[in-house]
Amino acid sequence: MRAIVKWVMFMGLVSCLSVSVVAIAAAEMAKWNLDKDHTTLGFEVVHMVVSKTKGKFTEYSGRVEMDAEKQEFKTIEAIIQTSSVTTDHQKRDDHLRSADFFDAKTFPSMTYKMKSYSKSGDHYTAVGDFTLLGVTKELTLVGTFNGVAQDPWGNTRAGFTAEGTVNRKDFGMKFSKLLDNGGLMVGDEVKLILEIEVIKEKKVEKVKH
Repeated sequence: MRAIVKWVMFMGLVSCLSVSVVAIAAAEMAKWNLDKDHTTLGFEVVHMVVSKTKGKFTEYSGRVEMDAEKQEFKTIEAIIQTSSVTTDHQKRDDHLRSADFFDAKTFPSMTYKMKSYSKSGDHYTAVGDFTLLGVTKELTLVGTFNGVAQDPWGNTRAGFTAEGTVNRKDFGMKFSKLLDNGGLMVGDEVKLILEIEVIKEKKVEKVKH
């Protein structure tokens, strides 16, 4: 009888451990890739003190490693092609790509790599290394995780909204002109406005022989 009880207890322990292993596996970090068709990497900067000029970047790649169910993040990375900057004004865009601003020929890309994050309610604060014009500074992004959804084609999608601010002069982007009223033609502070959608990578099933 004692042997039977011990065997039942042993099998119960094995069962619990198996369930725990499955639960841990289900909570593993998954890889997600940026969906360029539903992502906007935008910015705005004050122009001549009286208005704001808005623009965006159209060529980029990025990935996120996260447990969407727990809303826990391991990696957020992006590579953005500086020559893809656009403000819907050809002459201005050509100037932005020149050595006065992004110097796209010398520095074809800028990057962001998250180092840490914290959560407060529905809001997240991500701190990472932002590299522009060969200079790396910390960039803080504050935003929200907008949830997860399944699309009609079997993909799992997730969305984020985030904002941050950088001083372009910190990266050596110093071009501007002083106006008669003492203000600058182009402001130093650049606001980043990000609407991000990512698609979860599908696991490749091994073919059994």
